[in-house]
Amino acid sequence: MKRIFLSILFIALLASCKQECPECKKCPEQDVNTIDKESEITTKELKAKLNKEGFQTFDYVDEKTKDTVIMQQYFIAFLKKGPNRSQSKEEASQLQKEHLAHLGKMYELGYADISGPFGDDGDIRGITIYNTPTLKTADSLANADPMVKAGRLVIEIHPWWAAKGFPLR
Repeated sequence: MKRIFLSILFIALLASCKQECPECKKCPEQDVNTIDKESEITTKELKAKLNKEGFQTFDYVDEKTKDTVIMQQYFIAFLKKGPNRSQSKEEASQLQKEHLAHLGKMYELGYADISGPFGDDGDIRGITIYNTPTLKTADSLANADPMVKAGRLVIEIHPWWAAKGFPLR
């Protein structure tokens, strides 16, 4: 159980990841209330935008850095073994291709920030973190997965909070 929790935590950290500028040390000091260098959007503006789009957020001031941190609600979908795993090897292979295409489409459309399988052969096969304003939307997208429709996987979704824009360390 500890191993699963640590795996989930590691993958969850990936969801709040953003790439840092490779020349970061060359960039001038940035206003601590500016989140995105390219668009110069402030934390206040970002929070207003997210809330307008229906996302749940809250913020706090980091005592050490004095930065305002925006926390956003995401939805983590656990992909678990389903009741129908009796497909032929060919059918399972085709479902896997369709499953990966579905997850790729979710990522491209901005609905999913990260997806991936677990490295063991347990009942929980993998996760997807959905970047949607509501549980209903995340659930609908997760259940549109061909593996879920075929009964090979079932979905269990939970709300999950992560700091917006924090890099993976």
